[in-house]
Amino acid sequence: MTDYLSPEIADALKAARKQAMRKSSRLRVNVGDEIHPIVRLWDEGFALDLDDAPHLRGLVDVYDGAKHLMQCLIVASSKEAGEMTYEFKRATVANDSAPLDYERAANAPVALIGADVARAR
Repeated sequence: MTDYLSPEIADALKAARKQAMRKSSRLRVNVGDEIHPIVRLWDEGFALDLDDAPHLRGLVDVYDGAKHLMQCLIVASSKEAGEMTYEFKRATVANDSAPLDYERAANAPVALIGADVARAR
């Protein structure tokens, strides 16, 4: 048995692998109105498919589906193995609430019951 694949079959397999990775990943990077699917994400950066990867630089937002994960300041670093890699200069985790100016006690009430509700009991 031979391990030889014709160039056409090898290219088709490579394209199918890229398409499967693109579909399975919910991660994406938003730059203004442009959206690009992320192939890989790690602590120091992320990678986009080289075929549709622009030369990004500056402030971008990283999402997992509809959830905003982080806002990052990036720079394009290298092209390797069909991917364009970008490194974080700064990555700030996105929060869904404003930071507090004080320490919240662990046993603090979530809400206050008004005087009208307390008298009704």
